[in-house]
Amino acid sequence: MSTPTILIIEDDPALLRGMKDNFVTAGYGVRTATDGERGLATLLHEPPDLLLLDLMLPKMNGYDICRAARAQGLTLPIIMITAKGQEEDIVRGLELGADDYVTKPFGIRELLARVKAFLRRQGVGSTVHAFGEYRLDLTAHKLFRCRTEVVLTTKEFRLLEFFVGRAGRALTRNAILDAVWGDAVIVTDRSVDRCVTTLRAKIEADPREPVFIQTIRDIGYRFESSDSGDRS
Repeated sequence: MSTPTILIIEDDPALLRGMKDNFVTAGYGVRTATDGERGLATLLHEPPDLLLLDLMLPKMNGYDICRAARAQGLTLPIIMITAKGQEEDIVRGLELGADDYVTKPFGIRELLARVKAFLRRQGVGSTVHAFGEYRLDLTAHKLFRCRTEVVLTTKEFRLLEFFVGRAGRALTRNAILDAVWGDAVIVTDRSVDRCVTTLRAKIEADPREPVFIQTIRDIGYRFESSDSGDRS
């Protein structure tokens, strides 16, 4: 089995060195860049398995790198590194194609866990997704708890399908609307929230303290399966 490779684009030399040393120690192959132009060139020349991307970079910012990567058809997970409390920047990055984010300062163990979870899920094309006591069968278009079917509406099923296929990723309400509702008219962010509420009522032991569908304040939601890692 080949060694997973990670590209880190970060202009803070101390933070960059700390991340590189920890990932190398954990057994990853690591490439680095300290400005946006060099980072994008490295990314496109030899795409890694995962990208850790600072948003504020010299020469080219992280938004443009993310946009360019997706425009070139790269599907690797992209985790943004952001300043704490910049919700608008986080939403913008997610809508340009990033998969998740960490805010400075962050714990290296948390970052290692999230990277490991993303890489473990890469390339998995299973039609059955398991989480907790549940099994979502995409072929049969059914959800089971143990052996008992849980009846879902069409929208609830499509929402859950979207969530489980992107477990661990931060998802904006707009991204959810586009994927689940498409071009339907007269839908808003509240449509997402209402559907999340009804879905939680069917899969959460206590919908007021959800285990699977986590709310990300001012951004959207994250679905946490058993292997997604746990974050607040």
